[in-house]
Amino acid sequence: MSGSEWFIFIVFLIPVYGLLIWSYIEPEESYLWGRRWMYEEEPELSEEAIWLQKKVSIIALIVITLGLLLNIYRSFK
Repeated sequence: MSGSEWFIFIVFLIPVYGLLIWSYIEPEESYLWGRRWMYEEEPELSEEAIWLQKKVSIIALIVITLGLLLNIYRSFK
């Protein structure tokens, strides 16, 4: 990848990282984002759903970071 491709790739990853970090910090809000219209009352998520949302966010952050580092390593090899 050239320098401009890396720049575009990283610029597009910044919002993804932001959403994943927000999803980890506020799992209830991130889960209900865009879904509140389906409920008449304010829904309550179970502890398992909150735990799952946090774990998925952390796993996605780790996988994306490892993929990015692997691509950087391959480009300099």
